[in-house]
Amino acid sequence: MEFRLSDHAQKRIQQRRIKPEWIKVAIDNPDQLENDTEDSTLAHALKAIPEKGFKKLRVIYNETTEPVTFVTAYFE
Repeated sequence: MEFRLSDHAQKRIQQRRIKPEWIKVAIDNPDQLENDTEDSTLAHALKAIPEKGFKKLRVIYNETTEPVTFVTAYFE
């Protein structure tokens, strides 16, 4: 899936030291998908990242845009 990073997302992944390839893996092959409870245009992809001790990375993205717009990501 192709995606672009919002300005907010770009800042957050740098702050949180999240590699772009982890985001791509989470979106392309999530362990779990959830709908956002407040915004129907947003989806949450969760993926365990081996390099981070299998912590779950939550990637929130807008699936109604072309390309998909990545909103933010963080480890749970």
